[in-house]
Amino acid sequence: MGVKIATRYTVAVLATLAATAIWAGCSHRAAEVQPAQQVTEAPLDPADAAIDPARWGKLYPVHYQQWKLTSEPTPAGLSKYKRGYDVGEERRDKLDEYPFLALLYNGWGFGAEYNEPRGHYYMVQDQLEVDPGRIKAGGACLTCKTPYAPKLAREMGLAYFSTPYKEVLARLPKANQTLGVACIDCHDNRGMALRISRGFTLGKALREIGLDQDKLTRDQKRTFVCAQCHVTYMIPKDKEMHSTDVVFPWAGSSEGHITIENIIKQIKSSPSHGEWVQAVTGFKLAFIRHPEYEFYSNQSPHYLAGVTCADCHMPMMISNNEELTDHRIMSPLKGSMSACAACHSETPAQLRQKVIGIQDRFIDRYLKTGYTVATDAKLFEMANKAAAAGKQIDRELYEMAREHYEQAFYRLIFLGAENSTGFHNPAEAMRVIEDASSHAAGADMHLRQLLAKAGERVPDKVDLELAKYTNNRGTKKLQFKKEHEILPPTLVK
Repeated sequence: MGVKIATRYTVAVLATLAATAIWAGCSHRAAEVQPAQQVTEAPLDPADAAIDPARWGKLYPVHYQQWKLTSEPTPAGLSKYKRGYDVGEERRDKLDEYPFLALLYNGWGFGAEYNEPRGHYYMVQDQLEVDPGRIKAGGACLTCKTPYAPKLAREMGLAYFSTPYKEVLARLPKANQTLGVACIDCHDNRGMALRISRGFTLGKALREIGLDQDKLTRDQKRTFVCAQCHVTYMIPKDKEMHSTDVVFPWAGSSEGHITIENIIKQIKSSPSHGEWVQAVTGFKLAFIRHPEYEFYSNQSPHYLAGVTCADCHMPMMISNNEELTDHRIMSPLKGSMSACAACHSETPAQLRQKVIGIQDRFIDRYLKTGYTVATDAKLFEMANKAAAAGKQIDRELYEMAREHYEQAFYRLIFLGAENSTGFHNPAEAMRVIEDASSHAAGADMHLRQLLAKAGERVPDKVDLELAKYTNNRGTKKLQFKKEHEILPPTLVK
């Protein structure tokens, strides 16, 4: 086997940090050691064969076996809010966990089926199994999912984005058509250095925030290789609603300061960013997907302390007396919390409860705000029906309500799509959800005013008719599973 992958810490540094560091006082950068020498074996074939993880596994068998473990269910009962692929657990659908999302996403593929993710191994397979409405954008949907995406984009040009999903998938070697994220996505095959493989998406976005993908430090790459996929993005449409690109909404932002306010500004900067029509309101809207990088890097305590994505999600492990990074990439909550020991002196049980406490506080506000935004959507439905019946609707109030509603909606789905349940940036999570709540209240006020002026009676508590949206979803006619619903922490015994 070749020289082991470079480590960030010596055992002595780990012990020192664990004994002395506190929540926001640890600097992982200070503990960095020099990168290991490049591998001495012959480099992997730079053609298609280098994409196959099994070839890398011949040089790095432990890393390969750890990567394969992303196909295995995670331990049960360790994470309170992310249980979608735990041992003995049924797959979770976010539309069952948060029923208001079924109302808000009705008319969109995500309103039919929105499963909690499995491991990286299943990134393409999950797309093939989910409701087909989720892949209508075409080849663009494969951008984060297959290691062949850079090659496809080079060979197909703009046609890559708009060509039907399964036609693009059929261009791949049959044996690897369901291959998820692989070694080549993050590592250079001629020396194992971290690299940015998706210059056509992340590379463009980095330039928007003043960075050059070829001049990133190793520390930056330990986060940005993850930000190739764990980000939100827009899929602009032409007049025929064909996909034309995959764009990260980072223009006007800077490294460490990509705010939800600026993301919304970019979303609303062009009608081409509207990807779907919300059935309840009739509004053409954009979407926000898994913005882990943007959320975490916006001045969170861990980010300011120099902690990278890899530090927490790929902690150090020992195998055959070698120290290397664990390539079974998952939440620390799903394991022993060993990554936290580099900086925190509490026991794993204490740390787990601290994380869950943060998530409980977030979920309480998220649920309340989610149902308020859903109520706004139903009030718009009432206003639209009144207008269709010939009643006079105050258009100024209507547009004011719509602006508040969209500001609330995008903030809500930003936090809901981010996969840490608020933990990656606790203060920012509460700031954004409170702003969403304030905008939702503004929409409610204007809508009730305009409906009253139109002679409509509006009950204090609006019937959301959730069964209409949670049952018989999509081509599979999925039914609501009450047992999977996430309730306010104060109601959970």
